[in-house]
Amino acid sequence: MKYNNATYIAQTRCWLENVVLKHNLCPFAHKPFNGGQIRYVVTDSARVEFLLEDLQQELAYLRSVPVAEVETTLLIHPGVLEDFYDYNDFFDLVEGLLVQEGYEGEFQVASFHPDYQFEGTRPEDAENYTNRSPYPMLHLIREDSLEQAVAHYPDVDAIPQRNIDTMNALGAPHHQAVLAGCLQQTDEA
Repeated sequence: MKYNNATYIAQTRCWLENVVLKHNLCPFAHKPFNGGQIRYVVTDSARVEFLLEDLQQELAYLRSVPVAEVETTLLIHPGVLEDFYDYNDFFDLVEGLLVQEGYEGEFQVASFHPDYQFEGTRPEDAENYTNRSPYPMLHLIREDSLEQAVAHYPDVDAIPQRNIDTMNALGAPHHQAVLAGCLQQTDEA
């Protein structure tokens, strides 16, 4: 179903609040969220090459604004790379873009997708919900900010296992219900 940008953003914010922040999946997300420093961008790209252009434009934008204004961006792309395996393959192009355009070491891109599946898991495994979002999206992260956050976090290496344990304890039906609830959001309210 096609929505307006405000609805895609509302659904993404719902997921961010009720999954990522609520369960502290990324302990570094609270500060930019609470500070209003997360930029939500919805692209209407329907082809990979256009999404790459949108990604490049958003990286250039992030480079041009102070971190105090925009810490990070969620580039939501509901009309392209809906197949997880195509999406996963797309990250070779993302890495190439970061190198080619001189963003390597300055930014990194994290991945979220409605059908995200870690290697060695089954599609229905609850732990996959650590990276399952309402729509395919690219999370653009400033490396300096990440390094600062990691330096002040007591046990960053324990985060992935803690997240897996949390997701597994809650179970896949819980996560499916939360995502379904978020997809009921219709505006930024």
